[in-house]
Amino acid sequence: MSTLTICIVILFCIGYFCIAIESVTKINKAAIALLMFVGCWTLFMIDPSSYVAAAVGDMKAAAVSEVIEHHLGSTATTLFFLMGAMTIVELVDQNGGFNFVRDTLQTKSKRSLLWRIAFMTFILSAILDNLTTSIVMIMILRKLVSDKKDRIIYAALVIIAANSGGAFSPIGDVTTIMLWNKGVITAAGVITEIFIPSLISMVIPAYILSLSLKGTLEPAQETVVIEEADALSPAQRKTIFFLGVGGLIFVPIFKTITHLPPFVGILLVLGVLWTATEIFYTGIHQESEDTADNRNTQKRVSKMLSRIDMDTILFFLGILMAVGCLETIGVLTMLGKGLDVTFAGNHYLVTGIIGVLSSIVDNVPLVAGCMGMYPVQAAGDLAIDGIFWQLLAYCAGVGGSMLIIGSAAGVVVMGLEKITFGWYMKKITWIAFVGYLAGIFCYWLEKTFLF
Repeated sequence: MSTLTICIVILFCIGYFCIAIESVTKINKAAIALLMFVGCWTLFMIDPSSYVAAAVGDMKAAAVSEVIEHHLGSTATTLFFLMGAMTIVELVDQNGGFNFVRDTLQTKSKRSLLWRIAFMTFILSAILDNLTTSIVMIMILRKLVSDKKDRIIYAALVIIAANSGGAFSPIGDVTTIMLWNKGVITAAGVITEIFIPSLISMVIPAYILSLSLKGTLEPAQETVVIEEADALSPAQRKTIFFLGVGGLIFVPIFKTITHLPPFVGILLVLGVLWTATEIFYTGIHQESEDTADNRNTQKRVSKMLSRIDMDTILFFLGILMAVGCLETIGVLTMLGKGLDVTFAGNHYLVTGIIGVLSSIVDNVPLVAGCMGMYPVQAAGDLAIDGIFWQLLAYCAGVGGSMLIIGSAAGVVVMGLEKITFGWYMKKITWIAFVGYLAGIFCYWLEKTFLF
């Protein structure tokens, strides 16, 4: 390994460490990721001919530009997909599309509510992203559960169910989106073969948690605010909900029919939903004045686009491009071969360890690194929809539930409900780990006796 390669790896590791201790440094991880991206590629430019054969003489700039644009194109497909999906979900939520979820969950039995929360979160996170699902479910829990001790148990289950639900869906988690965009898993393959393991990884923790809940609960006395004349009609709200959520479900179907990248399908859905809401709000604008117009304007797509979480988008841009540099210099391939030698090619063990690591560090760079480590093969565990890629989707998604900082869902719930790291580790970590292992065992049974 050359000195330049070692310098790039050290820079990446320092950046990764700074991202991991974001809560201590108070420096936004997006800023660190962008510095990693620029720093790694700047070092790469010192001697690009060591890694890219065509980068010599006058061809140096053109060859390196081609390599970077290749990685940028791959990264952009994921970023555009996320931006489209985030806007669609925000639009549905802002226009009252998730009100039916609250109505469906209402019950006085603590255990009944737990199971309703578990399955509703599991289903929604497969359609939406697990971060948005967690936010929606916590907001609903605040309206249904007044006791703080009970509510944090439900909140912990929301984290587990959201991560499990996102693992089996090609659009349910950032990591599965990345793997699907890369073409190493298919929508049909990951749904049919990962669904049951993901369900098991949610049901077992839900059952264990249900044992700590007894009796009935009193709903929180919180008034639901309903807008007046400026609000959409119930029929229009339902239309937005079905166009948004139904459109997200349609994206994998669109990809199968047209063979276009998934981000094209998500932009199609956004375009349709955008057009529909413009028509609805144009009608309201003609019937109302001033204050109502201002409130309605805030719910239009043009305004929501300005509220997209750009921190998250820039973080993914930085980290994926930095990982792309490691892939170009051959470090990831070297690491992949090392893991195969160490664990004798046992991909259950390799992906299982990656899943545990994903509860400590961000699963996005872990999965991005794995995609660079292992080339897709024509047959075997590394083939499209092979054991390695499907297990990677499961482990990277579900493994994040073992620590409250191990997933975006956990971090947002931690902030919303003020759950401490220590409480979660003491009460929930072992429960999530049992579900995680049970899901892997279930997958092994599937591959051994069914598929």
